[in-house]
Amino acid sequence: MERTSRPEQLAANSAGLARAATLLREGGLVAVPTETVYGLTARADRDESVAAIYRAKGRPSFNPLIVHIADLEAAQRIARFDARALALAAAFWPGALTMVLPLKEGAAIASAVTAGLPTVALRCPAHPIMRDVIVESGLPLAGPSANRSGGVSPTTAAHVVASLGDRIDAVVDGGACEAGLESTIVALREDGRWQVLRPGPIPVARIRDVLGTEPDAVTSHEIEAPGQLASHYAPGKPVRLDAREAGADEFHIGFGPVEGHVSLSPSGDLAEAASRLYALLHESATSELPRVAVAPVPSEGIGAAINDRLRRAAA
Repeated sequence: MERTSRPEQLAANSAGLARAATLLREGGLVAVPTETVYGLTARADRDESVAAIYRAKGRPSFNPLIVHIADLEAAQRIARFDARALALAAAFWPGALTMVLPLKEGAAIASAVTAGLPTVALRCPAHPIMRDVIVESGLPLAGPSANRSGGVSPTTAAHVVASLGDRIDAVVDGGACEAGLESTIVALREDGRWQVLRPGPIPVARIRDVLGTEPDAVTSHEIEAPGQLASHYAPGKPVRLDAREAGADEFHIGFGPVEGHVSLSPSGDLAEAASRLYALLHESATSELPRVAVAPVPSEGIGAAINDRLRRAAA
């Protein structure tokens, strides 16, 4: 495809979304906002397009990608849905839930998307811009976070450009993402078990209420979905957790009564903390201070997902 100055900065209007869809159909890479973080999208049915995602991110090829689809009908052309999957889709789609399901035989999905696994990760996003791009392109879109692999996920278009620059073709600027944390990932096993592979905006308790059973612990070391690598979301500096006070060489991210240089949420609101987490990790990365300290964050509700990301950032 013909290259112009990259990345193109596209407005979130009809012309911008039409251009994004054209680039995707031609095999390009386009960063698009979702309700969680910005995703780096490419058509999921072509090996060369998916390979371009791995190259741009510097992502290990054994790390599978999430496929974003417009609706349940499109999802059922890709994966096998049992009663549990249908119940979760009814409860949480469109939204911040990704399901790892058995890949349907003959599904038009590039093998690089699943990293050779017999399962596929699917999400039906709620963000109107992402939904419009999917519909306009007419394609299932592979879409990991739009940043270099292992780094801090982007919640603004500026974060995307700073991380990926001319490695991608375009970014649709839809403002800051609302949730600020990647989707919750649930694997539904064919033997009736289910597991949370990555905590996210949808707490385990809500999923348990729908399924009526407790999740199994994740015991396999096989990477089945994004966000499972031990070291991830890192600002490129040593990170110390549960820090009520900071050293002179530490950029301090506060929470609640711990003020810090900046705060995830002065009022102790976990939803606000989730939405600000990556923006403040980006800020810590640009600070002159060589280390990062993060105040304690409670683990209830979405706090479990926040602490999951912080532990991986500190690994």
